[in-house]
Amino acid sequence: MMLSPQLHKILAVAFFLLPFCAQGKLAGFLPFPFKPLFGERSNSADEQQIPDLTALAGNKHGDPIHQLEYRISRLEGVLRLNKMITESGGKIFATNGKKADFDGTVEKCKEAGGSIATPKSPGENDAILYFVKYFNTYAYLGIKQSLIPGRFQLLNGAQLSYTNWYSNEPSGKGQEECVEMYTDGTWNDKICNKNHLIVCQF
Repeated sequence: MMLSPQLHKILAVAFFLLPFCAQGKLAGFLPFPFKPLFGERSNSADEQQIPDLTALAGNKHGDPIHQLEYRISRLEGVLRLNKMITESGGKIFATNGKKADFDGTVEKCKEAGGSIATPKSPGENDAILYFVKYFNTYAYLGIKQSLIPGRFQLLNGAQLSYTNWYSNEPSGKGQEECVEMYTDGTWNDKICNKNHLIVCQF
């Protein structure tokens, strides 16, 4: 028996959020027994941890897969309750509360098993906006300038089916190749080396 795609997605989100959660009281509510990835427990909030799945193997209430699915479902509920994740359009959006430039954001999201947040509808835009407002900062989106200056596209080269540009944007005239989200949810073209909030989609 294999985990469903949705549970795989939640597990990826959980690992992405672990260092951030460890900095606050939410870490105490995570429905997993945790142990360090290497060696003894570290005081570093940035050191990733993984769930001790051996604790599930001998559980008399079900096989390890069912127990894992149950615990992941509980984790999803905790993350939703604490607004650590948002959802729209079948996507889960999450932030670890850290900042990076555009390339760094793309890489961090890829490492976590996701991709940089890319809104394709007003609902998805609002799901990303929640984090931008909460942290009162901007975030890069998975949109870049095409080979035609001033024209933007998805990172895979597809055309944009949804946009939410701020008035008179984009205005970089080919000099600003990335796109950031303002704290009101509108977009602005921007150079790619600013440190913005990392928001990923899964």
